[in-house]
Amino acid sequence: MIHYIIQTIAFQVFFLLIYDVFLKKETFFNWNRFYLIVTALMSLVIPVVEIESFKNVVPENYIIRLPAVILGQTQANVKAEQINQTILPSSFSVLELIFYVGVGVVVLLFIYKLSKLVRLIQSNPKEYKDQFIIVKLLNSSASFSFFKYIFLGERLSSEEKEIILKHEQIHVKHWHSLDLMCFELLRVLFWYNPLIYIYQSRITELHEFIADAEAVKIEEKSIYYQSLLAQVFDTKKISFINPFFNQSLIKKRIVMLQKSKSKQVYLFKYALLVPMVFGMLVYTSCADNIGEKEVPELISPDNNQETELVKTVNEVKYQIQIQGDISDQEEKGLDLLLQTVKGSGLSSSLVNDVQEFIANKDETKLTEKISYVFEQIQAKGEVSEAETKALKGLLILTSDDGFNDPFFADVLKDVEIPFGIIDQVPMFPGCEDLESNADRKACMSKGVQQLVVQNFNTDLADDLGLKGRQRINVIFKINNEGDVVDVRARAPHPELSEEAIRVIKTLPKMIPGEQKGKKVNVPYSLPIVFQVQE
Repeated sequence: MIHYIIQTIAFQVFFLLIYDVFLKKETFFNWNRFYLIVTALMSLVIPVVEIESFKNVVPENYIIRLPAVILGQTQANVKAEQINQTILPSSFSVLELIFYVGVGVVVLLFIYKLSKLVRLIQSNPKEYKDQFIIVKLLNSSASFSFFKYIFLGERLSSEEKEIILKHEQIHVKHWHSLDLMCFELLRVLFWYNPLIYIYQSRITELHEFIADAEAVKIEEKSIYYQSLLAQVFDTKKISFINPFFNQSLIKKRIVMLQKSKSKQVYLFKYALLVPMVFGMLVYTSCADNIGEKEVPELISPDNNQETELVKTVNEVKYQIQIQGDISDQEEKGLDLLLQTVKGSGLSSSLVNDVQEFIANKDETKLTEKISYVFEQIQAKGEVSEAETKALKGLLILTSDDGFNDPFFADVLKDVEIPFGIIDQVPMFPGCEDLESNADRKACMSKGVQQLVVQNFNTDLADDLGLKGRQRINVIFKINNEGDVVDVRARAPHPELSEEAIRVIKTLPKMIPGEQKGKKVNVPYSLPIVFQVQE
């Protein structure tokens, strides 16, 4: 929820910034009205939109992510098939209480303001005219409109009433009150968000510009200016009505009336909305939910030891995983890289081919990354044992017969196979009879979940004084012999990390995964959500 609120506010800041900097001073009033309404609603919707095709914009991990295991003090007997269901906290947080109290207060204020309008309509004489109703306010000089009702104070002169009536009719015909009611409802739900109030202020300002622009077409400008510059009449301080006289807006309205019409070419400014929305959709589709996904490398002890060349080689792996298929030019680059790594020396023809490939490196993202590998090898002159191992770990996956090539024999036992290309996933004991990889993965997940639920020491909650949700992220590998190795964990408390590692190490010996008939290492990630029941 907090993540949603932060995203909503951030998007509204961007939208309002574009409006204030590029659009606010233009005379495209109806376009601006559309922009404010649409962007206010889009900022609430975009954070919950995820477009699957956009997820490929960022690299996917090579690690198989098992479904989360949810533990709790009262969940010891949860069935395995129920583990993936979200368990909501039983406690009612202080933040929730504050939110609902705020909503209640704003709703009461809204009802109070609405009741004042209803009383004005009921207690004053009315005149029905065309598609609107004039409410004559006794002993008052106020003037405003609300939907089809136009409120006119009886103390106003006949000339003032005539000008105001023309102005307020435009509000009624354009359904401006509907806009204001929309923002009023948003204020109820998002009372804590100051940007909703700014949006409502901007739309109120626009309504007056629209009505003024239409009114001066049928009324002489000089007379209209005099009406605006006359005494500021009493106005009901209600946020969802259209007041004719608003002291803070009068100067802006006169300035806008004198402003020349904006050139049509400036309509292209609204095209700024397209890249902004696209960027937001990419972000919401690709961004990890806070607390829901952790990058396994963050808990890897080897990260600081990686050289720039090793990191670049890993980037090439990620890019191949994203694309799925590779072009002829990309395949040529990988073949040249294989020849470079395999060869005892570089022939002149190979050097020329590599230079030609690097010259065309901007063709795709993958050719750019492969070229960077070549450039780093050339700059270093000599690669280390760890870098050679990383290169072989990449090329064994891209070579046609890499797993049967003696050149890769020294890395065969260490190579990690991405879940997207592995021929046969590791199998939990008892899953041998299943035929498809999907069924074996499901069986594997079920077995791991049952073991964690049964063996995790949930008494740690009392010992450590834990409350709410405690997330533990665990990564491990099933090596080419079926053993669980390299178990690491991250948690809010060291004791939780130690317990998670202990439990994962109790996993039975697996049937190792296979790629092209060779047993290989497969990395896994397992999130454990420890829900402390209150």
